[in-house]
Amino acid sequence: MAAGMRRPGRSRASRIGFVAELKQRLRTDLTAAMRARDQVRMRTIRMALTSITNEEVAGASARDLTDDEVVRVLTREARKRKEAAEAFSAAGRSDQAAAERAEGDVLAGYLPAQLGDDELAALVDEAIAEAGASSMTGMGPVMKLLTPRIAGRADGARVAAEVRRRLSG
Repeated sequence: MAAGMRRPGRSRASRIGFVAELKQRLRTDLTAAMRARDQVRMRTIRMALTSITNEEVAGASARDLTDDEVVRVLTREARKRKEAAEAFSAAGRSDQAAAERAEGDVLAGYLPAQLGDDELAALVDEAIAEAGASSMTGMGPVMKLLTPRIAGRADGARVAAEVRRRLSG
């Protein structure tokens, strides 16, 4: 084949498939952590990438995750670290709790900024008005409206508690 001519067929990019920006950032940061010999970042990012890969191959067929799906996976992993840190603290294992908190802090760097109480209250009020809810029976439709708007910026339990508080008060 002459120089500059391309082979017919799909391009390299289409064979590789879509790679979420956040996933690519994790890979780049893993390389940087390896060069810096930062064990906590290395361990945490490897775990995150493994969780993302497991999510991609789960189900009937393998697929690439979008950035929103990657954020959901990272949020789930951060929640696991927080719960583990609390459990280790309660058991008197402060060294393990500190390690879990450190991993949680690394993951937090990849998550969207968390909503403040005032911001959350405003979003809840807006969703309640939009759904026309006036009692606890309207909680489902309100949560359905809120979930995509909040997307990783607030813990689901915190959102549900705020919705309950607003609908019952």
